[in-house]
Amino acid sequence: VQLQASGGGSVQPGGSLRLSCAASGHTFSRQGKGWFRQTPGKEREFVAAIRYPGGSTHYADSVKGRFTISRDNAKDTTYLQMNNLKPEDTGVYYCAVVRAGTILSSLRDVGRYDNWGQGTQVTVSA
Repeated sequence: VQLQASGGGSVQPGGSLRLSCAASGHTFSRQGKGWFRQTPGKEREFVAAIRYPGGSTHYADSVKGRFTISRDNAKDTTYLQMNNLKPEDTGVYYCAVVRAGTILSSLRDVGRYDNWGQGTQVTVSA
């Protein structure tokens, strides 16, 4: 079962987008989620994560204060609100499920995530 990211698009610098992450055929409402992004020739990099239980949120330094991760358990959907977008935010954004037992210091490790699906393209340019 894979998660499906959606909501990407093209915006100007300073603009906003809200990404959504959902799964079909399976519920992940009792598991943490994370967002990563990737640009050609670079490794997939951590953007944000929300843990379960507790719902604590964690961000890459580059997006702190601009991005907000949240979830709607009733809809089993995780969101990434992106404000004040910058050209360096351009990339394909992916969501994934945090592997059980992942400690806080490992949340940024792409190897601690499963159920990757197709990402959604975000392009920020003037």
